[in-house]
Amino acid sequence: MSILVQPDTKVLVQGITGSFGARHAQLSMDYGSQVVAGVTPGKGGQVFEHGGKRVPIFDTVAEAVKQTGATASAVFVPAAFAADAILEGADAGLELVVAITEGIPVRDMIRVKRALQGRATRLIGPNCPGIVTPGKGKDSHGGCRIGIAPGYIHKKGHVGVVSRSGTLTYEAVWQLTTRGAGQSTCIGIGGDPVPGLSHLDVIKLFNDDPDTHGILIIGEIGGSAEEEAARWIKKNCKKPVAGFIAGATAPPGRRMGHAGAIISGGEGTAAAKIAAFKAAGIGVAATPSEMADTLLKMM
Repeated sequence: MSILVQPDTKVLVQGITGSFGARHAQLSMDYGSQVVAGVTPGKGGQVFEHGGKRVPIFDTVAEAVKQTGATASAVFVPAAFAADAILEGADAGLELVVAITEGIPVRDMIRVKRALQGRATRLIGPNCPGIVTPGKGKDSHGGCRIGIAPGYIHKKGHVGVVSRSGTLTYEAVWQLTTRGAGQSTCIGIGGDPVPGLSHLDVIKLFNDDPDTHGILIIGEIGGSAEEEAARWIKKNCKKPVAGFIAGATAPPGRRMGHAGAIISGGEGTAAAKIAAFKAAGIGVAATPSEMADTLLKMM
């Protein structure tokens, strides 16, 4: 089954006429994703062409959903307008919104988080690489890629990957693939202080997915999301789980890479997160190069 997206998921791209959105819409189409619409206000009626395919562009998400039946979107909209783009997708009834945009103000994301409470729309991101469910075709093409992750590193299989770091997501996936272990779904949830789906949200979905046989969780300093996931895993998850925590040498009070990666008030340290993982029976990789092997030994 995999989670959240399948090879037949219909995807729209918000910001498809921008250079970044256009490039990754093309790459998703090349991977086999069903990109059925683009949305750019003021450019409705135009067509996005790639690889012999013609994708209609609409002024609004609501119109795109009505005309094409899209259920998921990728947001490639400048930071100042990205929060409204996310909420437009939710208002249109999308099942999933993947916000790639970096630098969305925290205040805007607090507004989004509150507005999404009680709604069916799930949000991945912002400031994330997105989601990939590999396909069964050659080089796992024919799957669904929403975002910026390199499709060629994926392989269809049974390991679920969830990570705050985009590059560590790619590293973990490549390690698994080169060892012959494919993935059910891979999700980069982003490293901002106010994210959509958390580690725990994704872990619960993987736990319920019969196609996912093992889980790889990648975290970093800042916040308590990894500890919360570990406590739930200890009580509820019957599948093997391995993990890695980045930032073991990070100094307190200094932001490291991601807006949410900061140790403040003595909380959010790598040591605390690693201790929580070990207490939950999660296999801990000491270095990034050991992520895949740590999980595969448990499986």
